Amino acid sequence: MCVMKRAITPGYLGLSDNEWKGKFEAARRLLSDCRCCPRECRVNRSEGQKGSCGAGSDLVIAAADAHFGEEPPISGSKGSGTIFFTYCPMDCVYCQNYPFSQLGQGRARSIKDLASIILSLQEKGCHNINLVTPTHFVPQIIFSVREAMDMGFKIPILYNTSSFDSMEALSLMEDIADIYLADMRYSDPNNSARYSGQRDYPQISRTAIKEMYRQVGILEMDGDGIARRGLIIRHLLLPERIAGSREIFRFIAKELSKKVSISLMSQYYPAYQASNYPELNRTIHSQEYNEALSWLEESGLIEGWIQDSPISPR
Repeated sequence: MCVMKRAITPGYLGLSDNEWKGKFEAARRLLSDCRCCPRECRVNRSEGQKGSCGAGSDLVIAAADAHFGEEPPISGSKGSGTIFFTYCPMDCVYCQNYPFSQLGQGRARSIKDLASIILSLQEKGCHNINLVTPTHFVPQIIFSVREAMDMGFKIPILYNTSSFDSMEALSLMEDIADIYLADMRYSDPNNSARYSGQRDYPQISRTAIKEMYRQVGILEMDGDGIARRGLIIRHLLLPERIAGSREIFRFIAKELSKKVSISLMSQYYPAYQASNYPELNRTIHSQEYNEALSWLEESGLIEGWIQDSPISPR
């Protein structure tokens, strides 16, 4: 489900100088006493200390380019300007991006470097700037977006997240992020602890998703079917009902809206350390996908189902 609109201006273009000043001050505080993610390491990253995720004062970027494998309203015909950040506050044993999320591959970049990357992706014609796993670099992103604005930046910003986000980080992103592309991974804390290292993920992700929805609401698209603002919830199916899909769908329908856009993702495959877990050491069966689809319909969410799920793994 989405709303069709032809002209929606990115939120960051409407911020006043005083609002930017407030965000800069909050970003500096967050970096000097790190609470970017719910781990709340409280280290002083502005002085080079590193959090438990591995991030310090420097931005570290693994890759950046036009990406055509996201959902159709995101990739469109010209691609999504995707920036993959190094490190992650989650510890997913099946992570398909593990070389940079878990092993730390990437290159240190300055605030100005990120602004230049953003502009280069806009110049390629990308529909949006897609910040992948940005949570731990939110303070630096704030400064980079303002610098990019001075260089002519004007397309939507997409915050692509596991939803293991702190309220402080999401507060900073308000009126900066136009689109949230947010995972809901688990409903069972035992599974989130075993497979992603974070027992409190189910509750934290639900709180974060509610905040994202408050900020941007139902997905809105332009006349060409390209997302301009709103929330898309991604749900990656895992073998053996590990993701807890039915409970997640019920939460979305009850606590958000039956009109929320849902991307039901079936492209799981064993990666990283998944072979150490027999229950994860296979792809999804067609009956598991059909079962999840029936639960989506049961919850009244089928209207918001994005049928062309991304084909590239995350």
